[in-house]
Amino acid sequence: MSHYRRSNTPNATYFFTVVTYRRQRFLCDEPVRHALRKAIIKVKAQYPFKIDAWVLLPDHIHTIWTLPENDANFSLRWQLIKRYITHECGSYLNRPEFHSASKAKHQEATLWQRRFWEHQIRDESDYQTHMDYCHFNPVKHGLVKHVRDWEHSSFHKHVNLGLYPSDWAGEGLGEAGQFGDD
Repeated sequence: MSHYRRSNTPNATYFFTVVTYRRQRFLCDEPVRHALRKAIIKVKAQYPFKIDAWVLLPDHIHTIWTLPENDANFSLRWQLIKRYITHECGSYLNRPEFHSASKAKHQEATLWQRRFWEHQIRDESDYQTHMDYCHFNPVKHGLVKHVRDWEHSSFHKHVNLGLYPSDWAGEGLGEAGQFGDD
C-alpha cells in the first residue's frame, strides 16, 4: 500500500482537482450543484476556508483555497464535502455496476475517485498560473469557445472585481503548452 504524503502547511493556498469516479459527467446537473453549494456552506461554517477560484466541469472540479491560520486540514474539508454530496445525491447517482471489492471494502459509493490532487501554491506567479488554469479549463475541454461562456466558474466574479477582462483568453490559448499541455 502506498503512503501518499500531502502538504501540511497552515494558512497556505492550495490548488485542488477533484474527479468523479470513472469520469462520470454529473457535476453540472442542478441537484448536484445545489448539494455542492450546500456542502460548501456547511463545511465552511465549521471549518473555514476562502475560495479564491473555482470551476465546475461535468466530471471534475478545479479550485484554489486559502486555509486559515494554524489550519492545514484540507483533506477533512474535502472528505466532508464529498460525503455530503454522496448522502444528498447518491441514491440516484450511485452505479451498482461500478462497485468493486475495493469500493465495498472502504464502504464507498461510486460517485468520487478516492483521492484528489493538491498542489501548494508557491508564489504569485504560481498562483496566477493556477488561477488562469481554473478559468481556462472549460475551453481546454471543448465545453465552450470563450472562457466567459462557462457559467460554473469564478471567472465572472473575477471580471466584476476587475481582475480579468471579460474577453480574457479570447479565442483560446496563444501558445501550445501554456497550461502544461503539449
